Amino acid sequence: MNFAEYQEASRIFSRYPDAGKNYIYPTLGLAGEAGEVAEKIKKILRDKSGEVSDEARIEIRKELGDVLWYLTQLASELGIALDDVADGNLKKLHDRMERGVLQGNGDNR
Repeated sequence: MNFAEYQEASRIFSRYPDAGKNYIYPTLGLAGEAGEVAEKIKKILRDKSGEVSDEARIEIRKELGDVLWYLTQLASELGIALDDVADGNLKKLHDRMERGVLQGNGDNR
């Protein structure tokens, strides 16, 4: 499955208010799900000395799926193709690498 296929297939699950013209809901969902990923990682650091078990990996994978779904819905609400997001990100990173500015601050370095 590629990004375009996922983006199209995932829309059938968009059951939030005003789906199709509501970018706020998936934005909030994205933030919440990313927070859940961070919580699971935090607890691995706190309780497991940073050792990631197979069980934890499975749970994190589920949360990453939720992050992907909300990211996809946000992109769809804004009329942005995930393929364009991925392609643009790789081009940006490649450009930064070529200019020797992968590390540092600021989006436009």
